[in-house]
Amino acid sequence: MSNPADNKETGGVAEVEKVATHVDNSADLDSNAKLSAYKAGAIEAENAELNMGVLEAVRLYPMASLWAFIMSCTIIMESYCVFLMGAFVAMDQFKKEYGVKDHEGKDQIEASWQSALQMGGPLGAIIGVCIAGPITSRIGYRWATILGLMVLNAFIFVFYFANSLAVMFVSQLLEGVPWGIFIANAPAYCSEIVPIKLRAPATQMLQMFWAIGAIIVGGVCYVYEGKMDPSAYRIPIALQWMFPTPLAILLYIAPESPWWLVRKGRLEEAAVAVRRLGSKAVATPAEETVAMMRRVIELEKTDKEPSILELFRGTDLYRTLIVCGVYAAQNLTGNLIANQAVYFFRQAGMDSNTAFALGLITSALQTIFVMLSWILTTYMGRRTIYVWGSLINVCFLVALGIAGSVEETKSAQLAMASLGLIVSVGFTLGPAPASWVIIGETSAIRLRPLTTGIGRGAYYVVNIPCIFLATYMLNSTGVDLGGKCGYVWGATGFVCFVVAYFYLPEMKGRSYREIDILFKRKVPARQWKQTVLDINDDE
Repeated sequence: MSNPADNKETGGVAEVEKVATHVDNSADLDSNAKLSAYKAGAIEAENAELNMGVLEAVRLYPMASLWAFIMSCTIIMESYCVFLMGAFVAMDQFKKEYGVKDHEGKDQIEASWQSALQMGGPLGAIIGVCIAGPITSRIGYRWATILGLMVLNAFIFVFYFANSLAVMFVSQLLEGVPWGIFIANAPAYCSEIVPIKLRAPATQMLQMFWAIGAIIVGGVCYVYEGKMDPSAYRIPIALQWMFPTPLAILLYIAPESPWWLVRKGRLEEAAVAVRRLGSKAVATPAEETVAMMRRVIELEKTDKEPSILELFRGTDLYRTLIVCGVYAAQNLTGNLIANQAVYFFRQAGMDSNTAFALGLITSALQTIFVMLSWILTTYMGRRTIYVWGSLINVCFLVALGIAGSVEETKSAQLAMASLGLIVSVGFTLGPAPASWVIIGETSAIRLRPLTTGIGRGAYYVVNIPCIFLATYMLNSTGVDLGGKCGYVWGATGFVCFVVAYFYLPEMKGRSYREIDILFKRKVPARQWKQTVLDINDDE
C-alpha cells in the first residue's frame, strides 16, 4: 500500500516537470516564431530587390548610387598615374632629359627603364592588395580607403621631387601601395551598398573612372607637352594632389557597407546605414533588409575570422579562381594597348601633337562606351558581354597584326592606328566593364575584401611581365614589332575566351543568397541561367 506522503511528493515532482516542459516548449515556440519572422522579413526584402526595376532602384536608392560614384573616384588616382607614365615616355621633353639616342638618332627612353617605370606601380600595388583584405576586414571599407588616400598624399611628394629615373621608379612603387587598397575595396564596396539591379552600373563606374583618369592625363599632357622645360612633366605630377584630400573628406561622411557591419554583428548600425543609402520612399523596412543580409551571411555557418587560406578551399576556390582569372585576363585581351595608346600612335608614325590628341579622343570614347556597357550588361548579362566581347576583341587584335605585317606605307600606319583605337575602345564596351561586375558579385560575402585583394594581386602578377613584353614589342630599342603585337595579344585573348566560355557563370539578376547556393550545389557554369531556385531555399 502506497504512502500518501510519497504520492504527494511524486505528484509534486511530476507537476514541476510538467511546468518545466511547458516553459521549454514555450521557449522553443518563441524561438521558432522569432526565426520564422526573421526569415519572412529576409524573404520580403529579397523579393523586393528582385522585382525592382533599374529606374526604380535609382529613384529609391539615390544615395547608394552617389556613394558608389564617390568610392569609384578613387580609381582615378591609379589610372592617372598609369597613363601619366605611358604619356611621359612619349613626351619630347621627358625623353630629352632622361632618354638615350636610338639607332635613328632620336631621343628614346630605354626599353628597360620604360618597363621599370610602368611596372613600379603594379609592384607596389601587389603589397597594397595583400594588406587591403586584412585591414578592411578589421576596420571597414571607409577607414581603409581613407588611410590609403592620406598615405598617397605623402608619396606624391617623392614623385614630384624625383630627379632621376631610379627615384621615379621608387615613387611609383610607393604610390602603388595605396592604389592596391583602392582597387581592392572599390568594387566590393560598390557591389554591397546598392540593390541587385544597380550592381552592374555601380561596379562598371570603376572602368569609367579609369577612362576619366586617362582623359585628364591626355588633356594635361596635351597642354604641357610642348613646353621645353621640366614643367612639362612636373605640373602633371603635381596635379595628382587634386584628388586624395577631397575624396577622404567625402568618404569620412559616407556610410559603411551594411554587409560589413552585419558581418561584425553591428545590426543596429547596419540598419542606420541602410536608411542612409535609400530614400524615404523605400517601402522595405531597414530591419528586413538587414535580416536578408543576416540570412546570407549565416549560410556560411562559421564564426571564424576570414582567412586567406579559406579562399583556396572547397567551392570558395572556384570563386577565387574566377575573380583571379577575370582580373588577370584584363592584361591579355587588349588592355595594355589601351594603356599605351599615345606611345602606340607615335610608333605608328604620328607626330607628338596628333598622338596626344588621338589618345585624348580614345579616352573620351572609352568613357562613352563604358556608359553604353551599363545597358548591355544590365539587360544582356555579364557572361554574355564578357565572353562574346572577348572573342570580338580577339578578331580586331588579329586584324591589327595583319595590318602590321604588310608593307610599311602611310595607309598601313593609319590602319594600325585605327585598329589600335578600335581595340582600346572595344575593350571598354565588352570585357573590361563586365569584369568589374563579375569581380564584385562572385566572392562570398565574408571573404569579399580578401578575394578582391587576391584577385587584383593576380592582375598585377600577370601585368608586370606583360608590361615588359608590351614594351619590348613596341619600343624601337626592343624588337619593334609595331602592329604585329596584335598576333600575341590575339592568341592570349583567345585562350581567355575559351576558359571563360566553359567556366564563367551568369550571375545577372541573382541575389547573393542565390549565388552562394548555386556555387555550393556546384551547378555547371553554362547551366546557371536555366537553374531556378526557390525563395525559401537556404542550401
